[in-house]
Amino acid sequence: MSTDALARRNVMVLVAAQAVLGAQLPMIFTIAGLAGSSLAPNACWATLPVTMMVIGSMLTATPLSMLMQRFGRRAGFFFGAGGGALGAAIGAWGLSAGSFLAFCIGALISGIYMSANGFYRFAATDTASEGYRPKAISWVMAGGLLSAVVGPQLVKVTSDAMAVTFLGSYLMVIALNLVGSLLFFALKIPAPPAPAAGSPEGRSRGELLRNPVILVAMICATVSYALMNLVMTSSPLAVVGCGFETGDAANVVTAHVLAMYAPSFFTGHLIARFGTERIIAVGLTILAASGAVAMAGVELENFFVALILLGIGWNFGFIGATTMLTSAQRPEERGRLQGLNDLVVFGGVTLASFSSGGLMNCSGGSVQAGWQMVNLAMLPFLVLAGGALIWLWLRPQETRA
Repeated sequence: MSTDALARRNVMVLVAAQAVLGAQLPMIFTIAGLAGSSLAPNACWATLPVTMMVIGSMLTATPLSMLMQRFGRRAGFFFGAGGGALGAAIGAWGLSAGSFLAFCIGALISGIYMSANGFYRFAATDTASEGYRPKAISWVMAGGLLSAVVGPQLVKVTSDAMAVTFLGSYLMVIALNLVGSLLFFALKIPAPPAPAAGSPEGRSRGELLRNPVILVAMICATVSYALMNLVMTSSPLAVVGCGFETGDAANVVTAHVLAMYAPSFFTGHLIARFGTERIIAVGLTILAASGAVAMAGVELENFFVALILLGIGWNFGFIGATTMLTSAQRPEERGRLQGLNDLVVFGGVTLASFSSGGLMNCSGGSVQAGWQMVNLAMLPFLVLAGGALIWLWLRPQETRA
């Protein structure tokens, strides 16, 4: 217990950061597609701002990881918050000027924060013992529970607070980044020491990808995150398109993000007891159930249940895959592996986000048909992740290293 005192302190700081700064993510995911619909020259491009944000996250994952490897987590997290504030400022200007291009550029820069947010879970393990790592990851992810409530509610309060719709929401995002970044002064994670001459450099990226555990962890993390983003990005458009109010869409997103983070209070304990592979398998099964519920109807209850299941499935699949990945890394290759992982994960999320708007608005003659296509698109990727997990299960234990 005493060996994890520093880790517990850092976890509390990261939980607070997840709660405060993390509130901007559900805010942006709720309003970016709706704002994009009013600015985009073509309805098929409505979710392009969300896609641009994910692209920004993908492009900055490796540089951010290497920055943290050299200068420490605090420097990387400050940089991420600065990117979030700058991106929101440009997005606010784009809204005011009616410029879809500027709005998308702002979203691209906001991806810097999204990328930095993804490293909170890794930072939680830096000073943690092996036994505390899954719990540390879970607690940091649980910090998103408050952001799940605060973010969409801030949208309700700020979306119409100014003459330009959603402008107040983007100004609030700027404030969250500026105020929340002060928390990082309390973070105590030593910067990795500079490698001495002749010290181990760790495996190359090619060698890392040939490790079965790392490969399967990356596949399952990518599928879990990409499918969650695919459906969540379209859900506000589907809810409003089916005749419900913007407030209903915000409530659905609130329920979804609550379901993403609430299980984190016990996911780490479940992983410690049943193992990462079983928990990932449960997560993939719940994601499949989410798609089935969504395709069963377009009543408000269907949206709520489907998005709640989507959040729970993401939680089990993504936290399980993250824990599996950290169990296979060596200290000297931490920056290389984590940057590579998030590059792949957010690359998959980028494709899902880009596809979401096209499937939703341009794959059928109605909103209902588009929503069906979005959820049907989950199937082949769930088969891929499930097959990879079974392949790992069937390998002899000694050949997994």
